[in-house]
Amino acid sequence: MDRGIRKVRKSIEQRKRMRGVPKGNQTKRVYPSIPQDEEKHGFYPLVTDDHATSRRGENVVAGIAVKGMLSVMLFFGVAILHQNDSELLSKPKDWTSSALSEEFPFAKVNNWYRTTFGEPLAFTPQKDQTVTTSTENSVALPVSGSISESFQVNGKGIMISPGETAEVTAMQEGIVVFAGKDRNTNKTVVIQHADGTTTSYGHLSNIDVHLYQYVTNNQQVGEFTPTSENEMVYFSIEMDDKYIDPVQVIQVDETP
Repeated sequence: MDRGIRKVRKSIEQRKRMRGVPKGNQTKRVYPSIPQDEEKHGFYPLVTDDHATSRRGENVVAGIAVKGMLSVMLFFGVAILHQNDSELLSKPKDWTSSALSEEFPFAKVNNWYRTTFGEPLAFTPQKDQTVTTSTENSVALPVSGSISESFQVNGKGIMISPGETAEVTAMQEGIVVFAGKDRNTNKTVVIQHADGTTTSYGHLSNIDVHLYQYVTNNQQVGEFTPTSENEMVYFSIEMDDKYIDPVQVIQVDETP
């Protein structure tokens, strides 16, 4: 009798295992969910969509990939454009060359902004300072001294000999587009003006302005102290990629 009961029980357990029914002594462990802050305050719980999050991640990756492909296509397109000598592509080639090589007209934009709104446009954060615009329109040399090397010697600019420590000032108002060391003129300041000209002040001892700073007419941009290695300040005027003789613009006295 006992053997028959055990046999029946064993048969029942085998059928349960085949059907996937757990044994009586097996209990399923249930983990209670932690209430969210929304539930604590009487609102519905926030439901997160893992699929939506994954889709957003995939969209970001796809967007970066598309931008990368477009950048590569643009790069090779410009390269092919410059290697092709077709007359039909001459105008696009000139446009891309000027767009990639010409300096942005900061001075013209600043002049328009100042005319419209009445104050200089700050391209960079400025320190608290009072800037007075000179009412004089006279143009003078950036440093007091005599011209020891004329424009005809190098075809780019003139060399001025102050003879002593002197301030170097801007020929006219504009925006500083370079302030640092140049390969040929060492410490140099380059200023872009609203009339399209660009002036350079080289071989300075100290630079008193920074990049994209607005400077007024006759404002100090640096200082020069003569040394045994260098006794002259470099000054040049450039317009439309051509150098202009400063003597033709400024009334100065040249040394014989």
